[in-house]
Amino acid sequence: MDDNREHTSVKISMQCIIANIILSAFKLFAGIYAKSSAMLSDAAESFSDVLSSLIVIAGVKLAVKEADKEHPYGHDRFESVAAIILAVLVVITGLAIGWSSIVKIINSTRTKISAPGVLALIAAIVTIVVKEGMYWYIRAAAKRVDSSILMASAWHHRSDAFSSIGTFAGVLGARLGLTVLDPIAGVITCLFIFKAAKDIFVNAINGMTDKACDDAFINELKSLILEQDRVIAVDQIKTRLFADKVYVDVEISVNSEATLDEAHDIAHSVHDAIEAEYKKVKHCMVHINPALDTSDSEV
Repeated sequence: MDDNREHTSVKISMQCIIANIILSAFKLFAGIYAKSSAMLSDAAESFSDVLSSLIVIAGVKLAVKEADKEHPYGHDRFESVAAIILAVLVVITGLAIGWSSIVKIINSTRTKISAPGVLALIAAIVTIVVKEGMYWYIRAAAKRVDSSILMASAWHHRSDAFSSIGTFAGVLGARLGLTVLDPIAGVITCLFIFKAAKDIFVNAINGMTDKACDDAFINELKSLILEQDRVIAVDQIKTRLFADKVYVDVEISVNSEATLDEAHDIAHSVHDAIEAEYKKVKHCMVHINPALDTSDSEV
């Protein structure tokens, strides 16, 4: 699965780099030719997406490395580290776009802003279609290989599509006479960028801070454990996110008269069942407790 994830992530990231270089060059030309600050802001965001894709590639390459002496639990968290770097980059891009747009809004009170050309509208429509398509394409791949950094990249492209809707509205409004709407659209783009950065950052931090899985997953685990032969009760379940993987620690009750070999076999069956059912479980530790009441149970 790790090899498949690496291959898929690198392949999609390279495709994104090529697509964003072409798209950003087109938007830069459209922004300059049509004299649209909102489209220039969109172009800057697309250029930053190229660097974002390089960060995705680096993060995945590091995350799939085998465990070693210095990292006995593997390198999965490097994917979360890469996602945090990606979030910071997105914020910096948003700040640059927002500041440029605010300056133009302030200057508009002293200098008349020229209406942008129709090419800016065409570029905005093309961006919306391309970025929304990239979102669905990358999202499907992220779900297939269970990659949080690919999913973060997908949502980054979705935010680009939404911000380009704001760009389209701003350019259209400016062409209808409200020229200040063009830089205002740049500010709106900035807000969408901040929202995407926040979502990417929160998901990455959850994978770095041993956050527990949701109740639905824990309840599924409990049901699976109780289905295993000779398990009397589930005393405790602890889970923690480890980047895109999950660590599970469970305590189960078995017949207090079970031999050591029998208890070991029960623990193994629970361990194997969990790891077979949930591929995202990196490791499962099973602790055996003697049941307080074993009158109705059999070894």
